[in-house]
Amino acid sequence: MLSKYTLDEEDENYMNPKQLDYFRNKLITWKQALQKESEEKAREVLQSHTDADLTDMATREYDTDLTLQTCNRNDALTVEIDKALQRIDDGLYGYCEETGEKIGTARLEANPVTLYCIEEQERREKQQKLYSDEEED
Repeated sequence: MLSKYTLDEEDENYMNPKQLDYFRNKLITWKQALQKESEEKAREVLQSHTDADLTDMATREYDTDLTLQTCNRNDALTVEIDKALQRIDDGLYGYCEETGEKIGTARLEANPVTLYCIEEQERREKQQKLYSDEEED
């Protein structure tokens, strides 16, 4: 975990090399954990298909569906992690993709793949809600 000083985004050291290394390591560790989870889930499903008898068919189908959902979610997150790692390499990490404002280290700590500062995210959510409310009418 970064110290309060290292996480300080108000000074000129926002997204300094130490912070970028911290977030790069956090993202890589997360990606590895997701890949490991997907591999383990797939292995469990394959094993359950060879060990189970016909009466377990519904359970196997349900487990397979859950595993596929988990793997799909993990794959999507892995893509987002790769994009975040690329933003680190490009010098864009930590800055709102829409406004260029600082996202903030606390927000990145909570969601290291986020693309938007809180203000832009709120604006997008309001716009999406307005759009969905109009579709319902």
